[in-house]
Amino acid sequence: MSTLTLENVELYYTRVHGLRSVRLAVREGEIISLLGNNAAGKTSTLSLISGLVRAKSGSVRWGDRDLSKMQPWDVVGAGLLHIPEGRRIFSTMTVHENLLLGGYLVKDQKLIAERAAYAYELMPRLAERRAQQGGTLSGGEQQMLALGRALVGGPKLLLLDEPSMGLAPLIVKQVMDIIREVNAQGTTILLVEQNARAALKIADRAYVLESGRVTMQGPAAELAADPRVIEAYLGA
Repeated sequence: MSTLTLENVELYYTRVHGLRSVRLAVREGEIISLLGNNAAGKTSTLSLISGLVRAKSGSVRWGDRDLSKMQPWDVVGAGLLHIPEGRRIFSTMTVHENLLLGGYLVKDQKLIAERAAYAYELMPRLAERRAQQGGTLSGGEQQMLALGRALVGGPKLLLLDEPSMGLAPLIVKQVMDIIREVNAQGTTILLVEQNARAALKIADRAYVLESGRVTMQGPAAELAADPRVIEAYLGA
């Protein structure tokens, strides 16, 4: 069983202290939510795990593998796939072409086709638009496409950065339901969200980041009932 662990991670951007002694764990099969306001360090955490930035000190491990010594493409090859904020689909390529790109490290073409078929089954709206250019899709459809593209890569751990950003409440629920179903099929999830209410509904556990430091952690249901979380993130 593979567990993602960050231990005493320190991250700097020149003189800016991005992460401060961050410790967190994501166990296989969990949905973990990472909450916090803008500039709290949430995206930095995902970028660190993905190999896009390097910590000054501390460790980042996936099971017995040291992610801090791996290139981003090797992290992907290990099964950790990152869907960045803003979705980053290829706007002039069709839905189907975008999906197939998710399997660029997968050599088995039959497996790629099977995973694309699963993405269409999970998100029928993509199937209806498979020949449509990605840039013509709605925001919710683009988020589904980004999810589908990642699924074609066969993720063991899916890193999601603000998947609900800019989406209407009904579409947010649909996206969160899809994430929950992906998890139910065996993919571990680390979910970065400013929409704390939506994230805590589907998460097993959660961490709160403030100014690059973990200030709270625990079962999602407990955090959702914590007065500090309610005041700061749930708008009550």
